[in-house]
This record gives sequence, structure tokens and C-alpha cells, in this order.
Amino acid sequence: MKTVILCGGKGTRIAEETITKPKPMIEIGGRPILWHIMSHYSAHECSEFILALGYKSEYIKDYFQRLSLLNSDFSIDLLTGKTQLLSESPKNWKVSLIDTGLESMTGGRLRRLRPYLEKEAYFGLTYGDGLSDINIQDLIQFHKKHGKMVTVSGVRPPARFGEMTLNGNTVTRFAEKPQASVGWINGGFMICSSKIFDYLEDDSTILEKSPLERIADEGQLMAYQHEGFWQCMDTLRDKLLLEQLWDSGKAPWRVST
Repeated sequence: MKTVILCGGKGTRIAEETITKPKPMIEIGGRPILWHIMSHYSAHECSEFILALGYKSEYIKDYFQRLSLLNSDFSIDLLTGKTQLLSESPKNWKVSLIDTGLESMTGGRLRRLRPYLEKEAYFGLTYGDGLSDINIQDLIQFHKKHGKMVTVSGVRPPARFGEMTLNGNTVTRFAEKPQASVGWINGGFMICSSKIFDYLEDDSTILEKSPLERIADEGQLMAYQHEGFWQCMDTLRDKLLLEQLWDSGKAPWRVST
């Protein structure tokens, strides 16, 4: 399964870090949070990624350009500049890095990736700032079994996020960031049919508003209920919490590397 990770936002709520780097490159335990997300997917046999870039895209491109060299033995001919890896990269990832616009919204970024995904029966989609111990293979099987257009992962974090109302596993109402929130919210870690592209109008489309609201109204939005760990990194406080979990050796999302 190909997995899209939205990496283009400006991350203004954690400006202490994002003034110099894009939000997905903020480090937890000496590695970008993006690396942690991709490692989790890879541990569940999903190793092909499409990164939807925007703000400071060159930072992410440079990181992946150098990642294999920095984690492998290699030789270099200084006269020609030719480089040869002498050992295998520790990661078997295939990564496509696509600029999706500096000001594009979440739905607009996804829309720009249509040429890379419209022939796929389904694909993964998540945000570049959230960590979880969710079982990706179970999520995929859940999506394939119900046969609807979109699966979101329902989680139970604080009340400042968008709320979903569920009838069993069917999403009957989707409201992005209401004034007061209880119950389940969209934690990302989504599976989408390529039919979702018909609901994305332009760069200004916010995925979590009209597209998912319409899909829910049509009975085509399902929720995989995840009772385990989930934490986004919206603020410096969130980053410090994730750092503490990692440093303790008990980070729930940690996989062998």
C-alpha cells in the first residue's frame, strides 16, 4: 500500500521549532517525527511513501537525499563525484517527494497527488505530526472488509479537536474542531479509495471540512476505533511529552530499527 503523508503545513502553533524547519522534521529522540511515523508504517509492511511537501520542502528533500549515505558505508570518487554504497541501507523505503504548493490546504495537497494514486484501489493517508501504536495491517483489513470509500482512525484525545459521531463503526456526523468536544475524533491514519479525488476541488479545499462531511453524509465514511496510544505534536508541550516517552524507553510507537 502506498502511504501519503501530509508534510506541507507551516506549523505556526509550534513556531519555536518551525521557524527554521518544517514541522515533520522536528526531532523526537534525535530523529524527525516523520522518521518515526514512517518507521511505524514500515514495521507493518507499508514501505512506499508519497510525501506532500510545501513549507520549507527543501529541508525534507535534503534529509532524504542524504539519509542512505548517512546510515551506510560508502565510497566516493572526489574527481567525478560518483558515490557507491558499500553496505545496504537500514531502511527499505521508497519515497516520492512531491511539492504540493506553499499555501495549499490538506485536500488541495492530496488533490495534487492524483496522478500518482488514481490507479490505486486504496492508499494510506496520514499527517506528518502524529504518533500512535495503531496496527496498520488491522486498519487495512478493516477498510477492505467494509468496502466504503474512506476509513478514518477514531481516537480519544483532548476536547480541542474535531469530533465524530459514530453509529457502530459508521460515521454519522463529522465536525471539524467544534467549540466543545467529547468522544471520538479523527486521529489521521486513514485509508482512502481513489474515488476521494472527485471530492477535492482545488488548492483551497480542506479535507476535513466539505469532502469528509459530504462523504459521511453519503454513508461512505467509516471509523476504525483505536483505544491505544495516540498523540499529535501541535505545541512545544506536546513535543516535550513525546521526548519524555522516547527517553524513558517506553514510547508506545517504538519499533525495532
